[in-house]
Amino acid sequence: MAEDRKQKVRALLDAVRSEGRLALTAPEGKVIADAYGIAVPGEEVAGDVDEAVAYAARFGGPVVMKIVSPDILHKTDAGGVVVGVEGAADIRAAFHRIVTNARAYDATARVEGVQVQELLPQGQEVIVGAVTDPTFGKVVAFGLGGVLVEVLRDVTFRLAPVSADEALSMLDSVRAAEVLRGVRGQAGVDRWAVAEQIRRVSQLVTDFPEIGEVDLNPVIATPEGAVAADIRVILAERQPPPRRRYAREEILASMRRLMEPSSVAVIGASNEPGKIGNSVMRNLVDGGFAGEIHPVNPKADDILGRKAYRSVIDVPGEVDVAVFAIPARFVAAALEEVGRKKIPNAVLIPSGFAESGEVALQDEIVAIAERHGVRLLGPNIYGYYSTWHDLCATFCTPYDVKGGVALTSQSGGIGMAVLGFARTTRTGVSAIVGLGNKSDLDEDDLLTWFGQDPHTDCVAMHLEDLKDGRAFVAAARETVPRKPVVVLKAGRTAAGAKAAGSHTGALAGDDAVYDDILRQAGVIRAPGLNDMLEYARALPVLPTPRGDNVVIITGAGGSGVLLSDAVTDNGLSLMEIPPDLDAAFRRFIPPFGAAGNPVDITGGEPPSTYEATIRLGLEDPRVHALVLGYWHTIVTPPMVFAELTARVVAEFRERGIEKPVVASLAGDVEVEEACQYLYARGVVAYPYTTELPVEVLGAKYRWARAAGLLGGGS
Repeated sequence: MAEDRKQKVRALLDAVRSEGRLALTAPEGKVIADAYGIAVPGEEVAGDVDEAVAYAARFGGPVVMKIVSPDILHKTDAGGVVVGVEGAADIRAAFHRIVTNARAYDATARVEGVQVQELLPQGQEVIVGAVTDPTFGKVVAFGLGGVLVEVLRDVTFRLAPVSADEALSMLDSVRAAEVLRGVRGQAGVDRWAVAEQIRRVSQLVTDFPEIGEVDLNPVIATPEGAVAADIRVILAERQPPPRRRYAREEILASMRRLMEPSSVAVIGASNEPGKIGNSVMRNLVDGGFAGEIHPVNPKADDILGRKAYRSVIDVPGEVDVAVFAIPARFVAAALEEVGRKKIPNAVLIPSGFAESGEVALQDEIVAIAERHGVRLLGPNIYGYYSTWHDLCATFCTPYDVKGGVALTSQSGGIGMAVLGFARTTRTGVSAIVGLGNKSDLDEDDLLTWFGQDPHTDCVAMHLEDLKDGRAFVAAARETVPRKPVVVLKAGRTAAGAKAAGSHTGALAGDDAVYDDILRQAGVIRAPGLNDMLEYARALPVLPTPRGDNVVIITGAGGSGVLLSDAVTDNGLSLMEIPPDLDAAFRRFIPPFGAAGNPVDITGGEPPSTYEATIRLGLEDPRVHALVLGYWHTIVTPPMVFAELTARVVAEFRERGIEKPVVASLAGDVEVEEACQYLYARGVVAYPYTTELPVEVLGAKYRWARAAGLLGGGS
């Protein structure tokens, strides 16, 4: 049966394409809808007035009449739609009016008749569609119709095909989801029927990639079902060329030699300070890289005390990485030699390629690399750091603080911001990698490596685009169950490429699609650069929560209110304190304090009150995370608070009780040192902000849900 329907659709699409058309007529759309079980109203195409009257009588009620023309895509604009027509006289008048309007709109348009369609009952209008996104390929879209879509752009996206459960999740992902469940006494819609429309559309575009867009607009959803009043299908003008894909084993084999090399050649190495080739050499040597370092320069015999070679071909033995520090115009010839030497990785620092309009030059080096099986990092990058291997292959400042955070950036400037943040906060990193033009290696390659790298606990990536969104999603889904992936996607306000003809396509901007699909992949999206870096720094420090109950303990009522707001803003749950725990807290706070949640111990309390209440929160298994609000007083100075908090948290961790604890410290400058002390001991603490500690806690919760450690979905 499935094969029969595919053959029927295949024959139809081939016939449309053979006529030089991209848009299907409404009757052709119905053929596809019937083949895929997409519910549409009863309809017939009338070739003349008498047929229109007969068909309308058969439906036995008001009908909708629409022009049928392969040359008129937007029927309403052409005056080719009349709604709610009933009775022979009105049917005849509407038929003539529709055809006359169509002729006036486009005198050359072929008119094949007028569609007579059952008028659907009133219900909730929704939009279901699919578009071809340049990054992610086929994506399916869902939104509520009318003003909610036109003005609020309340629409959500998923990669196609979607499962039944994923389709149902889309109904809950729009901001107006409550409308579908029923409000103000109105019954909710048949959610399963709506989800099936989504699922079937997603399967259609998956089976036929040449379909560029599908638009069911509107779908009338009622408690009894969901029927598409109109289906529009548009073929893509051309299919994108297939991207070369590498198997996971191939990616890991080349990445292992890139990130853990035994031998590095520097093409363009120099003895002259101020040259990139000199800076790269100095960083490799001074950074303590234990492997072999081979300078390549035809005009030198010796560079920084190491024998120089005229060509990389002359370097003895195997080489894992060739770092290029020569002008762009010389790269192709040198890359040919790298290929002949069978070096698996080329790190291209020079600029002057696609980013400056030299697309042909970049295409040339990609072709050379593919011919020889060389993977390219760059061009137009600052290089990369692999700290656990003492490798600093860059012309920028060195960094050697080893840790579990892998950081990547598409931009050199952002890369240096990453470096400065890491140094200031003493964030230990496993790697910092520049991607630049991404002529070959990109985020999905790096994510495949970092996902299994034992030195990496968290991956944070700045990107402006993804070359292959589906490959990235696959790598993220593989990685997220083991470690968090944080993404800063630049260009949130850039308008996406609008698809030409469908309502759904017009709604699909780059950022809306990125936002939903990154969430679908379990990725934590950071709103800004500092957020990305703070999430990356904090997530490995915080234990994974085992439930949703968050308790705020604060020494300042004002901080407590702001912390409560932040908890709600980040989708976290303030615990409803049970009576026994409420009574336990009250034993330690003054009468003018406040139990409940937040627990307000007031600012004048001694260290013992902070300690007793923190202990209560850690001891009670019903409490899953603590948010602490500290207010600087002489009674409990900042470092006293920091030391007691760190001591109590460490004590419970030794007993096997690990809960995420974050803290907001308000006070004079001494709170900065107290925050550093706490952070170093596993309590994520920030001065002068109530928002940031809760944001990173929220990020930890989002990852835990995406990884399946909390339940409730991502």
